[in-house]
This record gives sequence, C-alpha cells and structure tokens, in this order.
Amino acid sequence: MFLRKKTPRKLTFDCLIKMKKRKKIGTTNHTNSTNKNKEVLFKEESYKIIGVCFEVYNIMGSGFLEAVYQECLRKEFQIKELPFLEKPSLEIFYKEFKLEQAYEPDFLCYGEIILEIKAVRKLTEEHKAQVINYLKVTNKRLGLLVNFGCYPKIEYERLLN
Repeated sequence: MFLRKKTPRKLTFDCLIKMKKRKKIGTTNHTNSTNKNKEVLFKEESYKIIGVCFEVYNIMGSGFLEAVYQECLRKEFQIKELPFLEKPSLEIFYKEFKLEQAYEPDFLCYGEIILEIKAVRKLTEEHKAQVINYLKVTNKRLGLLVNFGCYPKIEYERLLN
C-alpha cells in the first residue's frame, strides 16, 4: 500500500481562525481549573495581537534583532489601530515601598495584556518567568510571550497570573 506523505502547510493566523471555526483545532484555556465552560481570557483581543505578530513574521521571517520586530509591531499596531503602549514603565513595590527600579515590558495592549517579544532560538523558563513577574507587578491577568527567532514558524505562549 502506498501512503502519500503530507507536506506541511504554512499556517497563518487567518488559517488558524478558519480551522477553529471548522472545529479542526481546539483552544486551550491555560488555567488550572477543570471547568470546561470558562471563557478564554481576553480571547478576541489576544487573537488580534497574535494576528499582528503572525503578519509581522510572515513578512519579515526570522533572523532579525528584537528591536526590528518591535518597530514592525509598533507600525502594525498603528495600522490596525490596536490600543498599545510601547515600553511602559511599571512600578515595583517591596512591601509598602516603591522601588527605584522599574520593569519595562515591550508592549501593554488594550491596557490589560502584556506582550513580551523575543528573537531567540527557543523560549526558556527564564523568559516565561520574566512575563509572570510583569503580570504580578502590574496585577494584569494575561501575558503573551512571542518568539520571532524560531524557524520555520513563530512561537508563542499565553501566560496567566
């Protein structure tokens, strides 16, 4: 019997949305809860942000410095008219004392979602810890960690506080 090998398709954000609508892929609600009725946190907003990341990756590919992707994302957020702050300074407190040090995530989107971008070969636990710390400091609930350095496709994770 002859089996034909399937060639991998390049998945775009629009393709993922269509597949989801056709129930070919599922969504993962990255919470510890076993309740299947819970909604994905900031579902539409995070889809739009990840869609912008896919757009930038599809045009630029991998291999650039993080600063290049950051500038591309800024321009694409402006084109799509998505609300964002670039490199906002986040205050850090120790007990009741405000520290002189501050965190600066790459983007704060919709006033609620922290977007941290990387251009590395593979995401590590340290990268995830960085986003989780940003979430704790700001009391925000959702962080997106996106890696543009991965080939042949973008790598991203949703992290919850």
